[in-house]
Amino acid sequence: MGKVTSLVSSDRTDIGRRRASNQDAKAVLPANPQQFRSRGWFFMVADGMGAHAAGELASAMAADRVPKIYEQRSQFSPPLALRLSLEQVNSEINAKGESGFEFKGMGTTCTTLVLLPRGAIVGHIGDSRCYRIRGGTIEQLSRDHSLVWELESAGGMSREQANDAAPKNIITRSMGPHARVDVDLEGPFQVNVGDVFLLCSDGLSGQVTDEEIGLLAAELEPQEAVTALIGLALVRGAPDNVTVVVARTGEEEASKTSRKDEAWPLSEEATTNQRQSRQSYTALTIAAACLLAALMFNPQSMLTKDACLASETVRAVCLFGSIAALMAAIAALLFAFSGFLAKPARGRMLSPGEFLGKGPYRRYDCTPAEPLVEGIVASVEQSAEHLPPPDRDRTLSIVARARQHAAAGSFHEAVTAVAEAITIHTSAIEAARSDETIRTSSEPPPHPHPPA
Repeated sequence: MGKVTSLVSSDRTDIGRRRASNQDAKAVLPANPQQFRSRGWFFMVADGMGAHAAGELASAMAADRVPKIYEQRSQFSPPLALRLSLEQVNSEINAKGESGFEFKGMGTTCTTLVLLPRGAIVGHIGDSRCYRIRGGTIEQLSRDHSLVWELESAGGMSREQANDAAPKNIITRSMGPHARVDVDLEGPFQVNVGDVFLLCSDGLSGQVTDEEIGLLAAELEPQEAVTALIGLALVRGAPDNVTVVVARTGEEEASKTSRKDEAWPLSEEATTNQRQSRQSYTALTIAAACLLAALMFNPQSMLTKDACLASETVRAVCLFGSIAALMAAIAALLFAFSGFLAKPARGRMLSPGEFLGKGPYRRYDCTPAEPLVEGIVASVEQSAEHLPPPDRDRTLSIVARARQHAAAGSFHEAVTAVAEAITIHTSAIEAARSDETIRTSSEPPPHPHPPA
């Protein structure tokens, strides 16, 4: 939880109901007010892929290394630092994948969100998603690097046709399998007070609709929303690992842009050019100050004339001081003009008001409504049949209350009730997991086969 700024966040990952291991990973790099101005809040979700433990290792490497490298690259603009960190970790995962047969082809998706005074920046590879929920609308700020998405966007298919034409789990870009990777950068998107940002792996987006994600994230506190969203995925079977990060912004995180903001260099060459330009202007300032000092120390100036006439020593000091200041001014001018006359390095600059990417890519209405609440209620009600009788009775009672609230238009109370019912189901699943772990660990080892 953020304690030094107004942002509130929560994050959690769950193994799901059919996987033997959790190949998802997440990272949060908090920021105090000073850090917020320079590098912002950093959030990340990664979904690993690869045989054995390779996918788990790939996502863990991404979650550990990307935020560290991003913070270490503070000499670069935030979008450039984000891209460089993703590219470097891609190379590291690729090198690990080439180091042994058991790691061959290992990879991971990686979706990052950076919240800065100028807005929100998204850097992503793969099909883990980043959303913004605001005013009854949920917007997908990232695009899926998946075959389904490509068929829809480039192939001219509808979303339903694309889903029927290709498996959902085929991604077209990931971090690790290749030595080089293209990183998509989006933003900076405006941040308003009360905006909710959500990152998730496809274990959530594959089981919970965008509208349902928006409803729960908007109506619940971040910690409650994370619990409810993962719980709803579990209610619906959770065939994959599920990871969710939710962050709600406050007054301090609202976008504060100005025409006086410096342009962001988007390449190392552009960073060098900007630094040289800044140094040249600094040199001009120094030259002006030295010229002023030379005029002031001049024995003929109004400030020193009387003192120089009265003392030869003072006259000598003023003369040498004036000459030294003049020489320093000439040197500073030469340095400044050499910088201005040098051929500028090529590289794109992102000026205030300009944007990267083409997002948001999708928008859906998540305004609270009875049919939207009913879709969640029906799933919880159906799953209650498999709960122990006391839990089933409690769940059905809460579900009935949720329906009453929804029918009366009290949607916040309805969503809160649904979240309570989902928690009962989640607790039952976790208890069953615990029982299974205890049962398995307490079983005696199998007897060896008798000799033939």
